[in-house]
Amino acid sequence: MFADVAFPISQYQVFTYAVKIQHQALIRIGQRVQAPIGQRLMDGVIVSISETTQFGGKIKAIKEILDDKPILDKPLWKLIEWISRYYFTPLGKAANVIPKNLSINYAPQEQWYVEVTSKNKPTKELEQRAPAQYKAYKVLAQFESAVAITKLNKIVASPITICKGLQAKGFVELLKREKNYADDNFSFSPLEKKIDFSAEQQKALDSIDSYFSSNEYAAMLLHGVTGSGKTEIYIKAAEKVLNKGQSVLILLPEITLTPQIAGRIRSVFGEKVGLWHSKLTSAVRAATWSKICNGEYQVIVGVRSAIFAPLKNLGLIIVDEEQDTSYKQEEPEPHYNARDVALMRGKINSAKVLLVSATPSLESYYNHIMGKYAYCYLSKRFKEAVYPQVTVVDMIKEQEESGKTGQVFSGLLQDKISERLKQDEQVILLQNRRGYAPIYRCRDCGEIFDCPTCSIPLTYHRDGDNLQCHFCGYNLKTIPYQCRNCSSEKIYLSGTGTQKVEDIVREAFSGSRIERLDTDSIRSGKELTRTLQEFNKGAIDILLGTQMIAKGLDFGNVTLVGIINADTGLFLPDFRSGEKVFQLIYQAAGRSGRGAIKGEVVVQSFNADNPVIRYAARLDLKKYYNIIIGERKELSYPPFTRLAKAVFVGNDRNRVEKAARQTMNNFSAHKKNIEILGPAWCYREKLRNKYRMQIVFKSSKETDPNGTILHNYISKNLLNQKLAGSIKLNIDIDPVSLL
Repeated sequence: MFADVAFPISQYQVFTYAVKIQHQALIRIGQRVQAPIGQRLMDGVIVSISETTQFGGKIKAIKEILDDKPILDKPLWKLIEWISRYYFTPLGKAANVIPKNLSINYAPQEQWYVEVTSKNKPTKELEQRAPAQYKAYKVLAQFESAVAITKLNKIVASPITICKGLQAKGFVELLKREKNYADDNFSFSPLEKKIDFSAEQQKALDSIDSYFSSNEYAAMLLHGVTGSGKTEIYIKAAEKVLNKGQSVLILLPEITLTPQIAGRIRSVFGEKVGLWHSKLTSAVRAATWSKICNGEYQVIVGVRSAIFAPLKNLGLIIVDEEQDTSYKQEEPEPHYNARDVALMRGKINSAKVLLVSATPSLESYYNHIMGKYAYCYLSKRFKEAVYPQVTVVDMIKEQEESGKTGQVFSGLLQDKISERLKQDEQVILLQNRRGYAPIYRCRDCGEIFDCPTCSIPLTYHRDGDNLQCHFCGYNLKTIPYQCRNCSSEKIYLSGTGTQKVEDIVREAFSGSRIERLDTDSIRSGKELTRTLQEFNKGAIDILLGTQMIAKGLDFGNVTLVGIINADTGLFLPDFRSGEKVFQLIYQAAGRSGRGAIKGEVVVQSFNADNPVIRYAARLDLKKYYNIIIGERKELSYPPFTRLAKAVFVGNDRNRVEKAARQTMNNFSAHKKNIEILGPAWCYREKLRNKYRMQIVFKSSKETDPNGTILHNYISKNLLNQKLAGSIKLNIDIDPVSLL
């Protein structure tokens, strides 16, 4: 017997191995195995099995089978094969979307639990003779059932010894149970809600039920204004799917959204719900994966990689905030978009796919216009909540009137914050740039201190007093106080990050409770959940952060949102830059006034007349989307074209340019139905000590509706390119950015 194995390497070929007699009854497609390749052993995935082989050379044998059973069922394996073909990724690398070191046969550890018995109760004598035992008992008596003995770690010095003493006296009973690797640290306590759907919401739910009534694949876009109850509607839709004995997968773009939404979903579905994201410990991930494989979890809430969770009898996939570019995996391969993979998984599993957003991606919005997706729109906020009042502050005029340059806060925003805090209401402040200041510059010659391995400025971080690169992680711990170009000592910080905003807020509102939420301040899922729970309880007055706090969160006492600089990202040379900024402003504004009190939003901008800022402030999505649809059509960009990007990467700038231009010359004569742009240096020309040059390919959806022409063209002209030296070619299908 022989098996073809795919390895996580750059080659597209698979390798044939002999299967040992003792393995032949066990081996299956989709199993992970260990086999020799060259002079080393490597983990790979079995892609086919046969009794004979046409390979005439020496055939080595598979050394070890890593899984007793395949961790991938047939539909999931079919999905990985599609990813390999569609995203031009070797099958072994495509299979790497399944986490390593996980097994269907995961065996959890056991741990001690302790429970108070009803037989005896301690007397004053125990308190006098064994005060530690008495202290432990008083804590345990507060629980109605058995608890992990670790609950006593901070109460007494040796919990197991203390509990054995209590057990000998008949006060408690010690039990050994399976260790519960709970993911409670990443979820709010179950959030119970009594939901009375409005007529509009009930109509939307009926529409979803009707469209999803068949047993075949179907896709729908649920589009509703912020606070319109989209989450409650898709929870109800999920409940109906579960009642049919099927499972549900709920995708979220950011870990920030997980705790609150998971708490709400667990209040409805209880222990059927599991979480999946990168902040889980290895033990929790292993336990979760095992429970998914065994069917214990029927609902999974997770970020991008959760799309590959091996749920049994999958019936519904929900992609919340479907417009978010975080669903696109940039590194490592495959460069997939989880939203698009969700649609394909729905087709393969004959499942339903519900795309949900207040600001849909232009592609999804246009697909609804063209009738490719069913569409459901919610025009009103939930219950008595109304749209917030939005005010745009022209920061240029503000500075002229005040005579102050470099202002971070306008007078209006400061006054509004004071007003809301006096009324015991909460404030969210958005500054979509972390660190203290994004530029460290010389006043005399204009020299900017940039990263030695990336062509971008270093960001100053007050915490740790250092300069950091936000791409490669380079850290300059000793701050230079002299220009390296002209030796001037006139060096200053330019721009504003969340740390600088935090300092200003703490000084201006010293009596308020303030927390910052960005990737610098949040190191663990537990810390993230704690911060959001504290804000939810009203223990925090002002929550400041990056785009992590701009969407999906629901806090009823937030009545003011301040957008510190709405222009961030507005002028990047990318066809999606305006769309992204519009969505961010619209989503952030939607955090205000979700309860009974009408909210306000203050948008600060140095480009107040820009159409993006103007229409976002009006919350006029339809008008703005109609404008950019026209622009995209005129410029031949998605949703009217299919897009691919080839990026040439290498250590030597001249060689990278030579490889890109030679490649362009090789296929410039074969451009029928294909538009080619470039080669041109990437906006971020150098990253992680690698130079980057790109060629962009377009094909019109009128002549290439399924992308077949574009795929065939790339397959024929790019996949077999032989590049000199160490130049690497990365192919990105459906890129979300051309930077």
